[in-house]
Amino acid sequence: MINTTPTISYNYPTSYLHQKQYTQSVNIPKTDTPNTYDVNIYPAQTSSLYYDPQPNELTHTSWFYVNDVHGKMTKMERIVNVAEEFVTTPSNTAFPNFFTNSTENISKFKVNSGDILIGANPKNNKVASEFLRWCKFDASIPGNHEFDVPNPANLAQLIKDTNCTFLAANIKVKSGSPLEGRFESSKIIERDGQKYGLIGISPSDMLERVKMNPSMADIEVQNIENTINSVKNEVKALQSQGINKIILLSHSGLQNDKKIAKEVEGIDIIFSAHTHDLIKDIKPGENLFYSKNGEPVVITQAGKDGENAGVLNVDFDKNGVIKKVQNNIIDINNYNLPLHIKDSVEKIIGKPDVVAIVKSAVAPPKHRLIEDNPHGNLIADAMRNELGTDIALLNAGNIRGHFSEGKVDTRLVADITPFEDNMMILELTEKQIIDAIKVGVKSLRTGSKPGIMLVSGMKYTCDKKGNLISAEFIDKNGNSHTINVNNPSETKKYTVATDDFIATGGDNYFPTNQNPDYVVQTFYLDKNKLACDYLKKFNEPIEIKSDGRVNIID
Repeated sequence: MINTTPTISYNYPTSYLHQKQYTQSVNIPKTDTPNTYDVNIYPAQTSSLYYDPQPNELTHTSWFYVNDVHGKMTKMERIVNVAEEFVTTPSNTAFPNFFTNSTENISKFKVNSGDILIGANPKNNKVASEFLRWCKFDASIPGNHEFDVPNPANLAQLIKDTNCTFLAANIKVKSGSPLEGRFESSKIIERDGQKYGLIGISPSDMLERVKMNPSMADIEVQNIENTINSVKNEVKALQSQGINKIILLSHSGLQNDKKIAKEVEGIDIIFSAHTHDLIKDIKPGENLFYSKNGEPVVITQAGKDGENAGVLNVDFDKNGVIKKVQNNIIDINNYNLPLHIKDSVEKIIGKPDVVAIVKSAVAPPKHRLIEDNPHGNLIADAMRNELGTDIALLNAGNIRGHFSEGKVDTRLVADITPFEDNMMILELTEKQIIDAIKVGVKSLRTGSKPGIMLVSGMKYTCDKKGNLISAEFIDKNGNSHTINVNNPSETKKYTVATDDFIATGGDNYFPTNQNPDYVVQTFYLDKNKLACDYLKKFNEPIEIKSDGRVNIID
């Protein structure tokens, strides 16, 4: 009788060895000081629905994966180091508890699931494009932040320069666009006599995440239901060519990927992204599921901002069913910056200038969307001071890094706020300001986008249920003026520093309008320039600490 309920048994490996590489070369391993990392629990054997495979019938694979690097240049440099080590280190040496036979033929792959680029800065995006080329990924997908690049011709060129196949089965490109032909629905890779089908999908909520620009105007992204249908069609097309090992690169978010795992037959692995989940281990019901035909499907995701990369080891049987799997998360901060990559980056962006010294800094928030952020508050203070406004408004999601003790240079500031929006001075009513803050406060209830509003020239208190309790305006003399959050004035106005993403309706803090009448002045520079100018004015080392300007209570 056919067993219709696959079972899993577990082995408990203890560690794997990893050698840091010399800074001056990513190709020379340093063997005298190995670091030991804990290897995650893996299902040692996933029972087949049809038969028990013999060892020589298994196909051994190892998958290096990244996602949501968000243009973090120092992280990219380290990831190049890890990617090179992944290629040069035998898998049965790196993972001896998984690949137990020293003669096993192990096929290696490198994939990323999008949001490698971020913002509109052409030099920063050139670095991200080069990063993809240096890592030699087998396939990539466009996330939402790839479309921060405002010019479709520039985005098309950046993609071309990666020498990497970009997959997006759920994107339709306008005829005649420079992006036409840049995205494929799927790709077949043949390695060591085996064929693998790779499919890619972009986020269905693209329009909610990216402000309108010519690149966005050139594409149409399917909703999640139509996306799932497109994935089903691609799976069938690959299966019709005899391919039974199918991998999905998805920038659709973890919940959507779980839905796909359960509804689409034929997918084996989903390399997820978009929701910034850090998925460790292999856990049934969390990232190990079974499709409608009873075959296992594994999902994994490596967090955000290039803090981690992953190596997923998978054994397939002759029917393309996963028999054994191991998920390893690697802390990128434990790797060195290869000097030749650092030099290549600086040839593109130039050498950074030191703008300040930090004496001390509080730890960055663990959940940047729903916590006050003293590091972001410093950027908001720079916006307000440099533009001379009453108030500054900065969405928490704009902050993608933090300050630390020591020198602060222009590259670090650009890493902290990488989007390259245009700064604006707005004239807003008290009600418009309070309504925008209330939009952000709702994130405390959901724990997700858009995130709270960071402020300068204001303080406010809210609760974890998403209610705004109180607010006050702090004038330039330090005097406090209470604002009635339940009945804010529709006539009293303030000058407000913010960026064009927020001002034109990005993340729905304000109504969507490409030409709002409250814009007083536009500056063709971003807050990173304002922050550097502001920091240079400090004659003493800076202390970054909480001042309670956003107070979150139970």
